[in-house]
Amino acid sequence: MKLAVDFPSVMYREGPEGITRLAQGIESIGYDQLDMFDHVIMGYATDTRPAPMYPPQMPIMEALTMLAYFAAVTERIGLGTEVLILPQRQPVLVAKQAATIDTLSRGRLRLGVGVGWQAAEYESLETDFHTRGRRMDEAIDLLRLCWGESHIEHEGRFYRAPAIAMEPKSPQGGRLPIWIGGGSPAALKRTGERGDGWLAQAYTDPDRAREAIATIHRHADAAGRDPQSIGLQQMLDVPPRDNGGKAFYTDLDRVARRAEAVAQMGFSGCSINLTAVFQSGARSVDALLDRLAELHTRLRGVTG
Repeated sequence: MKLAVDFPSVMYREGPEGITRLAQGIESIGYDQLDMFDHVIMGYATDTRPAPMYPPQMPIMEALTMLAYFAAVTERIGLGTEVLILPQRQPVLVAKQAATIDTLSRGRLRLGVGVGWQAAEYESLETDFHTRGRRMDEAIDLLRLCWGESHIEHEGRFYRAPAIAMEPKSPQGGRLPIWIGGGSPAALKRTGERGDGWLAQAYTDPDRAREAIATIHRHADAAGRDPQSIGLQQMLDVPPRDNGGKAFYTDLDRVARRAEAVAQMGFSGCSINLTAVFQSGARSVDALLDRLAELHTRLRGVTG
């Protein structure tokens, strides 16, 4: 099973040196993937919208900028987003940013994308929240054109790219993997039709997880794609929102049992939320790396 780590933005407090040491340590331990989550802002509650699921003051580093930094300070580990909120960004610009990171990392980028949930974020970026699903599908197709074609022609409902070129092509080019996040019917359909993989939230019911995978496979079959070519990764736990959630990574036996259950559901990868590890009490770079080394040993022991 592939093991991914979601990097904690809160580590900006350690400065560039601490961020570098943590990223290099994650690679040295032997993890397969280093990912960044994406939010540009968090909105306050107002008379017309509820409070977000996270505190508005939550520190968030920009995902693609961080991946470019990681590309410079690491050598082997895969780099990715889990997930980039694609419909609130201009896709031709995202295509250029992703291709540049893929070039600087010598072909290590995996772009995870999702539609997001926060209307305030779309409003701040002057993008329509209500058309985000349709924008997503068109944006994915446009990304692949930019990465794979020498002469790009696109005239869509939301985006135009008439008679352009985007060079240089990155090492992966049009094969640069796009993984889809989310568990809605639309996200599962999108994964089957367009995705190279699925980034699932934490499923505690194995039957629901297997049903979701079967749905993806049905959509892949209908689109003439090989269902077995679609990668599957699941979070070990949901982002913590209470003391119980913050304690998840303090019990290594529990984490190991959970990883084994994820593998039995049919997933080939799982992700560790390093912000949750931080919240569980491992607050320094050294403490985080010690906990990650323990987790790696335990997870490799139960998942291979």
